[in-house]
Amino acid sequence: MTLRPLYSLLALALVVPVLVGCSHDSDQASTQATPAATYAAVARGRVDIEGGLLKLSMPREGVVADIKVREGDHVHKGQVLAVLDTRPAELAVSAADAEQKQAKAQGNLLEARLKAAQQRATRLQAAAAAGAGDGQSADDAKDAANQLQGELDNARAAEAMAAQKLTAARYELAQRSLVAPVDAQIVERDIQPGATVSPQGGAAFVLLPEGARIVRAELNESFVGAVHEGMHAEVVDDSGSGVPMLGAHVQRIGTVFGPSALEEDPLIRANTRTVECVLVFDEAPPPSLRIGQRVIVQFGDAKGVRAKPGA
Repeated sequence: MTLRPLYSLLALALVVPVLVGCSHDSDQASTQATPAATYAAVARGRVDIEGGLLKLSMPREGVVADIKVREGDHVHKGQVLAVLDTRPAELAVSAADAEQKQAKAQGNLLEARLKAAQQRATRLQAAAAAGAGDGQSADDAKDAANQLQGELDNARAAEAMAAQKLTAARYELAQRSLVAPVDAQIVERDIQPGATVSPQGGAAFVLLPEGARIVRAELNESFVGAVHEGMHAEVVDDSGSGVPMLGAHVQRIGTVFGPSALEEDPLIRANTRTVECVLVFDEAPPPSLRIGQRVIVQFGDAKGVRAKPGA
């Protein structure tokens, strides 16, 4: 079947029932009508991946110190892509670590003093109870021990705050590196060593996640009722690159109408209302079928009853 622009296919699909029911004076007219009658609907589409391309910005502002990957590289989840100058963050970690150690040492010192004060208060209270000591001295020793207990509690709280500060400093140090969130291929790199970057400065890398390819088709409002979830479809490369026809099935049909984004004719685009239809390939498509490539999707058969394999 010769591929035509979407509006030609749509018009042909709408008039097929009439053409089939009429007598034809020539074999050529019959040959043109028969192939179109084998599909319940036809739509334009493009190859995509769930969620689309992944655009990553540097998590913090700073100067790029090193870039670990190049365009075209395949990276794994957690792999470092680029690193900012880490010296300010490393200094903050060192300061927070010293502060925590100081707070811990102060707490340990107060804990030792408290233990001695509690022992002294216990002995003086026992002596006072036996009539061998001064009751006032026992009370003073008890008050001193209670005061040291309060100071120790404050010191332990300061130690905990210092530990949190150290954790935050280490987190900020980690944010000086950009890592891959998923297994992917580097499609584009837009930074260089020595450049000043920020999270608001745009994408530093564009990644193509390693996942199943899908087709996002624009289903004309006239054909919405003829297509259903699980329906079989055939995907044909619209560029004429020679990619063989691929089987697919409908995964989801959108619920919102919108203008066509794939139609090139502005007049047709302005007057066409479509619903997004997402299809999944029955088998992994060849690498030559790239993300963003335009395709023609032919849904079902003349009755629209062919379902996906195994359904």
